[in-house]
Amino acid sequence: MMMNEQKEYKARIADLMLHNQLEAAGAVLIQGPKWCGKTTTAEQAAKSILYMDQPSRLAANLMLAENEPEILLEGETPRLIDEWQLAPQLWDAARFVVSHRGKTGQFVFTGSSVPPDQSKITHTGTGRFAWLTMRPMSLWESGESNGNVSLGRLFEGGKLKTAISPELSLSALSEILCRGGWPGSLYLSPQAALRQTVNYVEAICHSDISRVDGVNRDAGFARRLLRSYARHQGTQAPLRTLYADLSAGQEGAMSEETISSYLAALRKIFVIEEMPAWNPNLRSRTAIRTSDTRYFIDPSIASAALGLGPKDLMGDLNTFGLLFEAMAIRDLRVYADALDGEVFHYRDANGLECDAVVHLRNGRYGLVEIKLGGERLEAEGAATLKKLASKIDTSKMQEPSFMMVLTAVGAYAYQRPDGVSVVPISCLKD
Repeated sequence: MMMNEQKEYKARIADLMLHNQLEAAGAVLIQGPKWCGKTTTAEQAAKSILYMDQPSRLAANLMLAENEPEILLEGETPRLIDEWQLAPQLWDAARFVVSHRGKTGQFVFTGSSVPPDQSKITHTGTGRFAWLTMRPMSLWESGESNGNVSLGRLFEGGKLKTAISPELSLSALSEILCRGGWPGSLYLSPQAALRQTVNYVEAICHSDISRVDGVNRDAGFARRLLRSYARHQGTQAPLRTLYADLSAGQEGAMSEETISSYLAALRKIFVIEEMPAWNPNLRSRTAIRTSDTRYFIDPSIASAALGLGPKDLMGDLNTFGLLFEAMAIRDLRVYADALDGEVFHYRDANGLECDAVVHLRNGRYGLVEIKLGGERLEAEGAATLKKLASKIDTSKMQEPSFMMVLTAVGAYAYQRPDGVSVVPISCLKD
């Protein structure tokens, strides 16, 4: 499903989040992967802008950042400092200005990676800076969800009212998944959008993974690592599993230590984002697995790394289901951020798993199972949710605000007689 060709700014959930943070903090750092729309979102709020990487001014900008950084911070506020990681010393300079002005909403910093030289930052920014992580677009933001079901309203309790879902087939969803939530792809033809994602992965392997910290890394091995990571996405595969996968049939395979360094670089450029484990109070002494679950920031990276297109996914519904789970996690993370929450996974020693737990800062939480759809899979998901809910010690923590089976397809969102909601992803929003 492609948007119309006229390019116009599409409102993002992060727009309101940035507005709220600027009211509360002197400076806001927007971080996230390249091409996810950080600069465009910041431009909507900025009154003046410094593009650090503007070719005609890059050398002068770096010289000033080294010698007189306060000059680069002059301008109407909020002032956007784009790609600030090129001159990390601007962090301390902005903190100093914020402290002395005593006002909120002074600066917006944007960056696609962690600064390679942390030695030029001497202050954490606590009390002056706020952090905002942007991800690729959710289906609500890209216009492929009608938003008839609000995650925020589910947290308010009560029965879910039956809602209509858009007619979104598995075939259409496979195209959206492989295209990804990259704003620049919405106005491209399906083939061009897929090529853009492949180009994105190639840029990671050939350039970004080395430029992030100045360490020269092998593009071929980076490509193989992304492919291996994609095969284990959605699992708690340990490093030794990735090592065994990469070593199979290969001569001179990299060590586990080297693999770990590549993964660290991918985190710094926001390509991968593991999901932490949830640790609730349980009625019994069940051992809870604490390993993180492996995910890319967007499912399109996995499909491109594996060399899979929409037709391939339609011919392999098992892989489709795994990548759909990654898409659902991306959207849940975007919506949870807007609600001041986080997304976790649950797995215990008895094999009970829950794909996602959306936990808000106020203590409320919702349990989510992710399925392609269909009566049998929905029933399986509901049974898992009910089983986990029965294990939670509600004398020590709240009952779940909701239990939801989040599906790829479906004509309606509705609540089952057992209280579990079934919600197609194409009608969910924050």
